[in-house]
Amino acid sequence: MPSHTVSNPLEIDALSLKNASLFFRAINHDFRQKIMQLIHKHGRMTVTEIYVKLRREQCVVSSHLAVLRDAKLVQAERAGKNIFYSVNYEQIKHLQSLAAELLKN
Repeated sequence: MPSHTVSNPLEIDALSLKNASLFFRAINHDFRQKIMQLIHKHGRMTVTEIYVKLRREQCVVSSHLAVLRDAKLVQAERAGKNIFYSVNYEQIKHLQSLAAELLKN
């Protein structure tokens, strides 16, 4: 009797799925989308620059930046006493590819 093995056409490891989950959770919020758009427009920004532009409290912006950092959508770079945030385009490209792969199958 021949054995029937079904190969999984979708080869995605658990870490990629976790990253994708963090990505979609992070980006599925209007205020975080505004933060991403603002950082993209300016290249890199401090938390102070972000909360002044968006007219929100610093603690609110910081908590949303933490979610974006956890999802690796923004990167933080210390320069003296300041921390500058920039969009992590490599992570976005990777997650776009992963999403396309999920939709294809």
